[in-house]
Amino acid sequence: QLQLVESGGGLVQPGGSLRLSCAASGFTLGNYAIAWFRQAPGKEREGVSCISKTGSGTDYVDSVKGRFTISRDNAKKMVYLDMNSLTPEDTAIYYCAATSMSLPALRDYRGSFYSTEGYDYWGQGTQVTVSS
Repeated sequence: QLQLVESGGGLVQPGGSLRLSCAASGFTLGNYAIAWFRQAPGKEREGVSCISKTGSGTDYVDSVKGRFTISRDNAKKMVYLDMNSLTPEDTAIYYCAATSMSLPALRDYRGSFYSTEGYDYWGQGTQVTVSS
């Protein structure tokens, strides 16, 4: 059974850091590109960052560039999102998602790296709250 499980969320003060983890099971992680999405209360789910199947390519939305870093370890079947300089605007439920498409193909076919329709599998999410 293919499964993605996020962990690492929590309450952090503004300016703080968190590392989110996404554990994959039931499939070969290296066959999938992975993205992190987030959804704040009352807002639509939005893409945050994505990483290619091998990890050679990454992308970040403007609001997190320079603060977040995505990485993966296919042997350990793990994907990570290191988040620094967190602000209250980063408060959301964070989800990891997997697509069997390559990121360029996803962008060409769906118009964006972060088209939710392009992702086959989703985790249950982990809450990140940034507050003093």
